[in-house]
Amino acid sequence: MNREWAINKLKSFLETASITFIPDAPNTVGFWNYKLDKPKDEVQAAAQIIEQVLDRVLPAWRTEDWPEGKRQPYWRHREAAHRAIAQLEAEQELIDNLGSGAPQLDAATLHPWVWGSVQGLWSSGHFREAVGMAAKAINAQTQAKLGRRDLSEAKLLSDAFSMKPPASGQPRLRLGADDGSDTYRSRHEGAGSFARGVYSAIRNPIAHELDHELEENKALEQLATFSVLARWVDDADVETAP
Repeated sequence: MNREWAINKLKSFLETASITFIPDAPNTVGFWNYKLDKPKDEVQAAAQIIEQVLDRVLPAWRTEDWPEGKRQPYWRHREAAHRAIAQLEAEQELIDNLGSGAPQLDAATLHPWVWGSVQGLWSSGHFREAVGMAAKAINAQTQAKLGRRDLSEAKLLSDAFSMKPPASGQPRLRLGADDGSDTYRSRHEGAGSFARGVYSAIRNPIAHELDHELEENKALEQLATFSVLARWVDDADVETAP
């Protein structure tokens, strides 16, 4: 997550959703209230965005047992925004001063077939489904590139990277020109084995473990493996039978 961006969005929302206290009118008691300083539709539009930030930073913010701001519109949003800012700033301070000592993977840098197909699922916290969707996207792109519908997923990619010569209806994916070297053979045998591995060890369990959500960091690691495969498929040339 881009913490600086999220903090700025949260602070901007607090300004947009600011409220003013309206005291009791003369000779009345208990009719005090609060009103939004800005038009309600403007606040609603800002809330649509900020809710997604809060879902990531404070997943339980919608149901937390916080002291209610009576008669205050959007009190829960504003309470959650204040808490999320404090949490994000504390996390950022630790990173700035201690450092993690490790590079960070930005999901937006993954291959477009992968990240482009899962952004919506990812932002809503559906990490398992996002990984499964990435696997489906690579399969669809490979089928389209090879013009094949008779095979799919592990079998399709294993056959595509096979060192066997292409046959009628069975084109191959080639990672560079064949120079007869062991490296050339290793790249293709490795790509085929890698494809079988990620579909067997990642895609298949995900398809059957419907009640098991992935942790975000583990899901990101799995997306990265599919991104590697996607780049190989995308970069490869198609070799067809003479």
